[in-house]
Amino acid sequence: MATPAEYYRSLPPVSKTYGVACFMTAAALYLQLYNPSNIELDYGLVIKRFQVWRLITSFFFLGPFSFPFAFRLIIIARYGVGLERGPFDKRTADYVWMLVFGAISLLVMAVVPYLFSPFMGPSVVFMIVYVWSREFPNARINIYGLVSLKGFYLPWAFLGLDLIFGDPLKPDILGMVAGHLYYFLTVLHPLAGGKLMLKTPLWVHKLVSFWGEGTQINSPVERNPHAGVAFRGRSFRLNGRTTTPLQTTQEPFNNQQPAAADGVAFRGRSQRLDGR
Repeated sequence: MATPAEYYRSLPPVSKTYGVACFMTAAALYLQLYNPSNIELDYGLVIKRFQVWRLITSFFFLGPFSFPFAFRLIIIARYGVGLERGPFDKRTADYVWMLVFGAISLLVMAVVPYLFSPFMGPSVVFMIVYVWSREFPNARINIYGLVSLKGFYLPWAFLGLDLIFGDPLKPDILGMVAGHLYYFLTVLHPLAGGKLMLKTPLWVHKLVSFWGEGTQINSPVERNPHAGVAFRGRSFRLNGRTTTPLQTTQEPFNNQQPAAADGVAFRGRSQRLDGR
């Protein structure tokens, strides 16, 4: 059985970062380091007093330490990690863009007074659940050992649980709307013959490359050479041409040799001309 430290290190980068940020936000509230009213979404204060941090901080608040908070954190660890290791495997930038697009969609919906919610974290969590349910519609889910259902119906089951526990349903419904909008634009519409209208922007690829965590197949940007972890996207030859991932080999550092005359680093073991 893996230790907690080993389990933490094994988590994919995006889900781990978001989960830790939500946990630290709740821990800071428990220590009374801030007032929730200072990080909630308030368009009046954003526009009049330029408190733009509210557009970001509201997405990391899942509530104080409680059963609902623990339940949402488990959802990130279970279904967020499942997405990042499954459909978004080696697509870190695409997964980041999914979360960013969901956040932007929720901010746009919050402009409507009836759809406004001061904290968007629960909506992001429910968006993750919805996208997971569409990617794994036939997975068998067991809830508390009492109900067994297919993954497609998981958001509706969680919606029913929130109704039973007396939690507000509006954040959950907003998250489902944001998740369906993303899934429709990236999967359903292209499968129906339409054009893919929601491609991951270049700045997201650059952000992930600069971050140095995760991987992205066929990344349009080079990795950051100063990052602690190599960004393993499409390789770049020194003469400016690209190679596919199948043409790229990685050898131990002590086997690498200086660049050859054609501008491509020789990565194999050197050989003497006399054959020794």
